[in-house]
Amino acid sequence: MSSYSLHQEDYYVILQPDLPEEILTKEELVEKLSNLLKTFPDSAPGELAKLSDLGERALFLRDNYCQWDIAQGEYLQWYAIRLEK
Repeated sequence: MSSYSLHQEDYYVILQPDLPEEILTKEELVEKLSNLLKTFPDSAPGELAKLSDLGERALFLRDNYCQWDIAQGEYLQWYAIRLEK
């Protein structure tokens, strides 16, 4: 059996209501999540409270979730993808 992991992928497709899908690198996704964590700190999953650093929180969110309900009717979904060469 393969030891394939989604976290080895370098790109993610990002989905948000009323916005076109985006393709971001793993670093760009962490930056986007960090910015949203600054803007909406109260909507972050409770598990993130144990992490003190914003960057660690964004990495944990990226690696352990694929959707974050930011506000009423607002969410962010992300999925690892592989781009064809």
